[in-house]
Amino acid sequence: MTLSPHTLCPPLLPPLPPSSNRRPPPPRSRPCPRILLPALAGRRSRVLLARPPRAGAGAGDGMASQDAHYPTLLEHMGRAGAPADLAVLIAHIQAACKRIAALVASPGNADLSRAKPAAAAGGASAAGRDAPKPLDELSNEIILSSLQSSGKVAVVASEENDHPVWMCDDGPYVVVTDPLDGSRNIEVSIPTGTIFGIYDRLVELDHLPVEEKAQLNSLQSGSRLVAAGYVLYSSATIFCISFGEGTHGFTLDRSTGEFVLTYPFMQIPPRGQIYSVNDARYFDWPEGLKKYIDTIRQGKGQNPKKYSARYVCSLVADFHRTVIYGGVAMNPRDHLRLVYEANPLSFLAEQAGGRGSDGKTRILSIQPVKLHQRLPLFLGSMEDMLELESYGDVQQKVNPGYDV
Repeated sequence: MTLSPHTLCPPLLPPLPPSSNRRPPPPRSRPCPRILLPALAGRRSRVLLARPPRAGAGAGDGMASQDAHYPTLLEHMGRAGAPADLAVLIAHIQAACKRIAALVASPGNADLSRAKPAAAAGGASAAGRDAPKPLDELSNEIILSSLQSSGKVAVVASEENDHPVWMCDDGPYVVVTDPLDGSRNIEVSIPTGTIFGIYDRLVELDHLPVEEKAQLNSLQSGSRLVAAGYVLYSSATIFCISFGEGTHGFTLDRSTGEFVLTYPFMQIPPRGQIYSVNDARYFDWPEGLKKYIDTIRQGKGQNPKKYSARYVCSLVADFHRTVIYGGVAMNPRDHLRLVYEANPLSFLAEQAGGRGSDGKTRILSIQPVKLHQRLPLFLGSMEDMLELESYGDVQQKVNPGYDV
């Protein structure tokens, strides 16, 4: 399928009036305050993002100040002295995500979001991937093309490919990605997202055959992540990223085409009052998970307040709400992928003060053994997560197969 530039990059619309939960930026004539940070030495250094100054602001204040300039993502990295290679890579990732944001909002995308007929698609792949949809494949092409153009990626592992794709021998980074999570929701205009993680290339494997070093580079433990992020395509397009020193959110300003800092140093509340799960599967759950959900719904858990359910069935959307409001987002069966869903989101959760686990074990400590390895995933507030795990039996082993 060939798309014109106008399909992927439609003309920018005039900015909308600010909503009640988004403060307007200051006039453009205001000078940008200088934020001086020590330069970071070496590519493996962690990137520190500067907190916008605000008089009287507390350490936990996560929204950008009304009195501060809204720096772009790349400006923020530049001020922090980010490694040049990493800045180039992030620039290409954000460009790809802008194109995907335009694509998912385009007329006619409903047809692209439908799975191919079984005869044409061949069903789920032998590697464990879901049946492909044209919109998934197009998003994958956009991501892979941008990563190739960056010249900074040795290998990329994508949900849409059975095997890792080797790009260049001297690329310093490895990228794992789910190019378009939740694409089945496009037809009904439910939010979707892109998830990615970035690792250093393992130079000690350079002597191995291409297929072998591509696979081993892609199967690094989440504890080795250099950076991870997700992009939420919804009423706003939000790019959340962490370089190992906090999680930060940038919102796409459609008047300029830039991602600007709106949520510096995001913090998941220690405890929330929302759980997110498809509880139509309640009767397939283990007793521990049933007991936990029954307890918090009645306000009989460690938090005396009764919990509410919120479930979008779009991983990025459910996780983003959990980061903002707290609580737990979960899929208790072996369904979500460790490499390019669970690891990046758990990295972001931990950097925001939360936790990611499979119900028993910290996600980032699990060593992947297969590219498309699946597992249960629980993400959220630290206190809620620890309470959930205390029930022991929370992983769903019964999986009869669901059509929806």
